[in-house]
Amino acid sequence: MKLALEQISPDIGSSFHLLLTPHLSDVFLWHYHPEYEIVYIEGASGTRHVGDHISRYDGSDLVFIGPNIPHLNFDYGVKTDYRKVVVQLKENFLGEVFWQAPEFTAITQLFERARSGVSFHGRTKAEVGAKLHQLADLTPFERIMALLTIFQQLATSDECTPLHGKPVAGAYNLKEQQRLKRVHQFVAEQYARKIDIPEVAELANLTESAFCRYFKRMTRLTFTQFLNQYRVNQAQKLLLTDHTVSEACFACGFESLSYFNRIFRRVTGENPLQFKKRHGL
Repeated sequence: MKLALEQISPDIGSSFHLLLTPHLSDVFLWHYHPEYEIVYIEGASGTRHVGDHISRYDGSDLVFIGPNIPHLNFDYGVKTDYRKVVVQLKENFLGEVFWQAPEFTAITQLFERARSGVSFHGRTKAEVGAKLHQLADLTPFERIMALLTIFQQLATSDECTPLHGKPVAGAYNLKEQQRLKRVHQFVAEQYARKIDIPEVAELANLTESAFCRYFKRMTRLTFTQFLNQYRVNQAQKLLLTDHTVSEACFACGFESLSYFNRIFRRVTGENPLQFKKRHGL
């Protein structure tokens, strides 16, 4: 699994991309993209991992995520028969004038809040989830109108919780995104060995201090936090395939079992043995 800059295009004849039940429960998809994303999953309990936020959801989940927030696929590790709807759209999916209309003030504010990631619960989650499932049966015009109605309901709901610690800025130029992609690919290929920040800074053509500032600005994570999260994700994959805790630790670039256990708990909320037990291993 590689942490990737996901490439997203609108559906033909539509201003956004709609996905119905893309099953990725066996894939560790730690990724980001410049588009906004609504995810609704039901019939499942799993881990909600958005930026620096990690928590559990039970039964169903509804999340609205802003641009460039690293997040794990919400169905990772789910073993039940579940349904999922994903809507992905660019910030200007209806044009720049859309945001200037006074009728859309609440929705504009919702999109700003989504830069930190927002989860919804209660009646809002149930009603919006049902509406999201209906989108695929609508005509293109009906679909965009239904989506605006969904945004308005989310914008006026108080049944919500912010997720990621700080908003992530969305206006990154192509050069910055290409640089971040190079760093991600490097980590995906080299995570099993010792990685020093000066080495990664050189790859990004930046000084060490400039790289640290750049990476934190782009992801709201330090490079060390990002690397540890990636390694833990890889370790989870090994633990699910009958590797021991010690084997997973050293195969994923950790040099100390005690440090691995501490970071694993910090990232996932449980230690490696608890993780294996929860998955029946």
